[in-house]
Amino acid sequence: MKLSGRLAALAAFVPQGARMADIGTDHAYLPIELVQKNIAISAVAGDVHIGPYQAAKDNIEGLGLHNKISVRFGDGLSVLSPGEVDTVIIAGMGGSTIIEILNSNPEITSTLSRLILQPMVATATVRRWLSTNKWRIIDEALVQDDGRLYEIVVAEQGVGLITEPIMYDIGMILWDNKPKLLELHIKNLIAQTERVLHEMAASNTARQSSKYDEYIERRKQLEAKRQCL
Repeated sequence: MKLSGRLAALAAFVPQGARMADIGTDHAYLPIELVQKNIAISAVAGDVHIGPYQAAKDNIEGLGLHNKISVRFGDGLSVLSPGEVDTVIIAGMGGSTIIEILNSNPEITSTLSRLILQPMVATATVRRWLSTNKWRIIDEALVQDDGRLYEIVVAEQGVGLITEPIMYDIGMILWDNKPKLLELHIKNLIAQTERVLHEMAASNTARQSSKYDEYIERRKQLEAKRQCL
């Protein structure tokens, strides 16, 4: 089984010997890959939707991996017990959903040592949550897969404040490392900001709001960062 570029990039952040969980596992491709390659010593594959849950169960049983991978039906981290795993992957969801999952079961979240997150939208919101909840961002990555650019954020428990607000959007480690996809990432952020400003410009009330000024400033800072590349 060959993982997609996005899934392979997520797998690369799982440490050797991890006890991991993949929340929203879909077909359980990630846990299967990590266990088969002896990177993870055990895994939990969780999903809240019956179709993906059953597909994951069928895949794992078909490969004879049911002794190392536990497939569970349930919402978010509720499928786990405190201390059962040390590494959690939450990928392919909106940033607000990821935060809700982490907030909903604090007795589980507090026992984790590593979070590997891949928000589909609102990554800045996820970085802010991590920063204000004593999670230190230790790595970030950009991966292009099937014509779409994805952000991956990896965090461990600890203090790691982001001092320049625009870095919640860009990613401080991405900015420091300057990966080849960084310019495209910033261009995408500028385009998103432009779309919001265009929509707000249609309303006199919106144009006079502080939020409109915030987006103007965001665009200015993003443009300045792009000029520095």
